[in-house]
Amino acid sequence: MSCSLRPVGRAQRARLELLTAATGLFRPDEVAIAVELLDDALAGDEEYRFLGAFSGDELVGYACWGPTPGTSGTYDLYWIVVDPAWQRKRVGTQLLASVEDTLMTDNGRLIIVETSSRAEYGPTRAFYERRGYARAAQIPGYYTAGDDLVIYLKDLTHGVLARATA
Repeated sequence: MSCSLRPVGRAQRARLELLTAATGLFRPDEVAIAVELLDDALAGDEEYRFLGAFSGDELVGYACWGPTPGTSGTYDLYWIVVDPAWQRKRVGTQLLASVEDTLMTDNGRLIIVETSSRAEYGPTRAFYERRGYARAAQIPGYYTAGDDLVIYLKDLTHGVLARATA
């Protein structure tokens, strides 16, 4: 099922908060961070970019990303959130593909994704792996005891990045 993709605006702020909480994956402080990043983006902070997936006028998913400070062409993908009722309908895939296309147009070289090692994040890790993201690192106990940080990356240069460092 296809959605239209367009920027997330102030009118979607409450819906973005509800969607983030509805996944059941994020703590209340993490949901607050997602809303804070949207507020920052809407206030003109170019460090955070948001793209929404819409069914009609209803926000059913979003992606948030931004340039990694101190790098050239490296970007952090902070969030991809999809309404549970819209999951497994390619909404996340549409969002991720659009972010990647945008970054390639902006001379992006590398996308970094950080996620959790907890079992409930298994589908999230599999999502990235199926889309060509490589597990680059795992930091034990990063979030809390027994909850590791798992870092994925994708080379947007189709191997030029790896050849340049060899």
